[in-house]
Amino acid sequence: MIAREIETKLSRLLLTIACFLELSYMAANILLVEDEPAIQELIAVNLQHAGHHVIRARDAEGALGIVRNALPDLLLIDWMLPGMSGVSLARQLRQEERTSRIPIIMLTARSEEHDKIAGLEAGADDYVTKPFSVRELLARIKAVLRRRSPQMTDDPVEVGGLRLEPETRRVFGSGRPLALGPTEFRLLHFLMTHAERVHSRTQLLDQVWGDHVFVEERTVDVHIRRLRKALEPSGHDRLVETVRGSGYRFTASPA
Repeated sequence: MIAREIETKLSRLLLTIACFLELSYMAANILLVEDEPAIQELIAVNLQHAGHHVIRARDAEGALGIVRNALPDLLLIDWMLPGMSGVSLARQLRQEERTSRIPIIMLTARSEEHDKIAGLEAGADDYVTKPFSVRELLARIKAVLRRRSPQMTDDPVEVGGLRLEPETRRVFGSGRPLALGPTEFRLLHFLMTHAERVHSRTQLLDQVWGDHVFVEERTVDVHIRRLRKALEPSGHDRLVETVRGSGYRFTASPA
């Protein structure tokens, strides 16, 4: 009996590892809001096996307290929470500027079309119906991160002859390797996955350093200079533009 139980647990673990290898992406900080202890534990353990860092909350109030301290990369929210519902929580997060862009996946046993519409209209990026498989949940998380936070994935990015490979932490300019520090790498990754958009210093601090890190805005300028210096050997430093009075932009068509 014990041997069979161990075999079952081992099989589940191997399946989780296989799913992770097949659906490999960068580790994310995921806030899991689920009031059922057994379900919360099951989801959290599988996400951790897949390499993610999981923060847990049992109700909306606890989740809001966590979010006030530091923004997660993604929220998994159960619909039926004690007190404020998951739908109301999603709606509130979408209404506040600071939390409006956090990817949200709603978890629920409700499978009717009107329920799905209500969840999506409240601001959820995706809607997963219980029961669901580990593989499905990992795939949904990867898809949402790719759409909403492409810098969180391990997909290679190439713009104007500059190639960045998140999985190997390498950057190539016109085929030649370029040496970047860890902060410059993260900065470049964010800029390349959000090309042609202008980002203020505050936005870059929030997205690259994290909104819970308190550093001077001019820190961004220092790392932009270092990034440009690292890109000079291949001539790609000109792709990082300064937009006077606004911030910085990565473009494939520099002026």
